Order: sequence, then C-alpha cells, then structure tokens
Amino acid sequence: MCTQLNSAKRGIATEEMKQVAKDEEVDINFILRHIANGSIIIPKNITRKQHIKPTGIGKSLRTKVNVNIGTSTLYQNIGEEISKAKIAMRYGANTIMDLSDGGNLDLIREQLLEAASSLTFGSVPIYQAYAYGVEKYKNPLSITEDDFLNAFEKHAKDGVDYTTIHSGITLDLAKRIMNVKRHAGIVSKGGTITAAWMLKYNKENPYYEHFDYLCEIAKKYDVTFSLGDALRPGSILDSHDELQVAEMINVSRLAKTAYENDVQVMVEGPGHVPLNEVAANVRLAKSLIGLLI
Repeated sequence: MCTQLNSAKRGIATEEMKQVAKDEEVDINFILRHIANGSIIIPKNITRKQHIKPTGIGKSLRTKVNVNIGTSTLYQNIGEEISKAKIAMRYGANTIMDLSDGGNLDLIREQLLEAASSLTFGSVPIYQAYAYGVEKYKNPLSITEDDFLNAFEKHAKDGVDYTTIHSGITLDLAKRIMNVKRHAGIVSKGGTITAAWMLKYNKENPYYEHFDYLCEIAKKYDVTFSLGDALRPGSILDSHDELQVAEMINVSRLAKTAYENDVQVMVEGPGHVPLNEVAANVRLAKSLIGLLI
C-alpha cells in the first residue's frame, strides 16, 4: 500500500502534497522532503468518502486549528454535534476531532464525517471500546484485547484520517502510578481506562503489545497516528515527572516504528507544564524521536 509517507520517501509528489504546497505557498520539494523525514504530515484516509481539503501539519507550515466535539455518556444530542461540525467548517477550522463516548458511536461518527465533509477528521478508538464495554458487558473494564484492536480497525475502515492511540502507557508504568505522588493524577480519560484495564487483568496495553498490527491497519488505510500522552501532567506541579518522561520515551520508540512502516505520526503533548518549559519539552520530544529535521 502506497501511503503519503511511502510516496514522499520515494520522491513522488501526490496530489495532496501538491495542494498543500500550493496552499502553504512553498515549493513542492520542501513538502516532499519534510514528509519524507517525518516533520510534516498530511492525514488523509484513502477510504474517506468525502472530498476533503488536504491539510499539512508540521514544520514551517501555518498553525492549524482543531475543533473537539462529541457526545458524552451523560448527554447525547447528535443534532448539536452536527451543528458544531458545520460551524467549525464555516469559520475555517482545519481539522475536527470526534471525542464521542456515549450513544451509538458508529452512527455518530458516520454522521459527523458527513457533516464535516471538507475537514480532516480524527477520533479516539479507546472511547469506542469503552462504550462497547458499557453496552455489551455493562462494565467498561470488561472489554477484551480484541475490543481494543477492533475499535481501531473499525475507525480506519470508516474513513477516519487520524486516531489518537494511547500506546505509550505500559503495564509497568501503570503499576508505577500507584507509587508516584501526583497532584493531579491521570487526567487523560483514555489513559485512565487503559491503566485501569491493565491493572485489573495484569496484562499489557493492547495498543502497545500489538503496535505492529496497528501499523499494518494504519498503512492499509493511510491512517495517521496521533500518539496520545496518557500520562501528561494535569498540573504544572507534575511537570516532567518520571511518568511523563517514561511515556515520552516509549512514544518516541513507537513513532520510529510507525515511520519505518510508512505510517505518518504526530505526537501529543506536553500537557500542563510551566510556560518557560514548553520549548524545552518540544526540543526533548524531537530529540528522542530523531525524525524531525
């Protein structure tokens, strides 16, 4: 399967790359070079039914605006979420993220993909697995490894352009959480679900253990990974503690694995850190990954 990254590595400019170069008013060779080395991405699922406008994200490109929408376990009104998606398009958002975790998520995602027809579209598969656990087992922590993996594959098949994957939090880190005194604990919902599941069953994170399989699926559909920071600090008092840094190291290794498999990657972060530490945090992440030139 020929992904945007694979094409760039071979020096082949896709139509999406040409459009991004035009929109950003830069030379196509600049786009090619930086997609090839991992410092620019163009998330676009090859099965996306809608004719979206390709969006370049990364080095020396314009800042992009993402809009988060979605239902919750306590309140579901798809009409309101569709309205938000249309407003986001009207006022120039570049990407939209469906964070729904309540209601019929397959139907919600289908309708939001249609409503946000021109926008790059993201999602969080662990929320699908969580909702499935509530619906089928009446307990979100009763989900299986297959539920984790099937949720990701379902989103890829449905046309989602990028997915947040909480793959950097491992069983070892989940066990260490209990001994690290944080002021704000784990503020990531996906991270909390994953950590609780690992501790309940004493099993490794399926998104970490089976990351090679995720890469196979992502490459098949040209889905971009947004590697989630499950252990990001929720308070500046927790900034750069051992949990955040250890996960960052894991994520850097996974980013390299994805890159080697021709899968585009962006890395979330840094969470709540003091303003004077933001630049240092970004430099640390880039140096660990070693792709961004």
